Amino acid sequence: MTWQMARRTARMNPSSIREILKVTERPGIISLAGGLPAAEAFPVEAMRDASARVLRDTPREALQYAASEGLPGLREWVAAHLAESGMRVDASQVLITSGSQQGLDLLGKVLIDAGSAVAVESPTYLGALQAFGVFEPEWVTVPCDSEGPLPEGLARARGARFLYALPNFQNPSGRLIGAARRQGLVAAASQLGLPIVEDNPYGDLWYDAPPPPPLAALWPEGVAYLGSFSKVLAPGLRLGYLVAPPELMPKLLQAKQAADLHTPGFNQRMVLEVLRTGLLAEHVPAIRARYRARRDAMAQALRSHLPDTCRWELPQGGMFFWVQLPAGCDASALLPKAVARGMAFVPGSAFFAEGASESSLRLSFVTATPEQIELGVRMLAETLKEAS
Repeated sequence: MTWQMARRTARMNPSSIREILKVTERPGIISLAGGLPAAEAFPVEAMRDASARVLRDTPREALQYAASEGLPGLREWVAAHLAESGMRVDASQVLITSGSQQGLDLLGKVLIDAGSAVAVESPTYLGALQAFGVFEPEWVTVPCDSEGPLPEGLARARGARFLYALPNFQNPSGRLIGAARRQGLVAAASQLGLPIVEDNPYGDLWYDAPPPPPLAALWPEGVAYLGSFSKVLAPGLRLGYLVAPPELMPKLLQAKQAADLHTPGFNQRMVLEVLRTGLLAEHVPAIRARYRARRDAMAQALRSHLPDTCRWELPQGGMFFWVQLPAGCDASALLPKAVARGMAFVPGSAFFAEGASESSLRLSFVTATPEQIELGVRMLAETLKEAS
């Protein structure tokens, strides 16, 4: 018997980050590769207490099938939370997803036909390229600078199904789209009739100042917005949300029902219990303080050890530094040498839909201690010097 694969499977590729993470499981490897939250910051006691309350007060409801849209109380919390950033959202526009990664998949199913154009930043989030790529789009890369997509560059994306953008501390580049640039992007996109998918997993992880209002606050009818509880609570819960204009919701809901019926109801109830205690008001600032110290440690290590021919900018939030190596240096070829020395990073080429940059790499600073960051960056510098 021969199994015949669907044509779309040719567009499915393993995540290079996941493959690298397997390497980092070796004893003694300092991993500056994965974008994982710091496990020691997970609110374990709060989760344990919330779980006990759910099993005490609503055990059968929590263990039963649930509504595909999500728990009403959690959808209402999301709508109220987003209102604090200037978004005008009704709870009926909120779809609770199994991580924001599922939101990308649902949007791909609903919006992308084979051969249709999808506009992306350069570089952009690898997971989005994987999620959308299954639906066989034609990629359109929008010109970018250190602040993100150029409004005048959106003309290249005329006729695309949407522009995918991460305005806040982008993965992988760490860049932040400023308020004026956001206004320009929305003006250009609305003039072109180009919808926007705004992905915001890192917006709460700001270290110097809060980010400007979301694109969705500037253009509610033209932006689908993705958020996540992974970075502020725990990624193992697989809880995210998708906020979309009303005309998109019926088809997104049908796609959700076909995918998994609903996001786990027990997890939703447990998270809502935690949110109602007001935990985030103390927990998120504590995470910021921890990550800010590690960001500063990495900045100091980069200044101390990398040669002047390397370029990078201090991220104002998020989890990553984006490093440009000297011209002609291949980060993918450098990686096994760095691993042999005892550290790991992610080559930058994985984050490009087209025109990949071979001389760039991503470093994550949130899961390593300042001492590990110092040692890991020194190992990177030694590897780079040996290869030059």
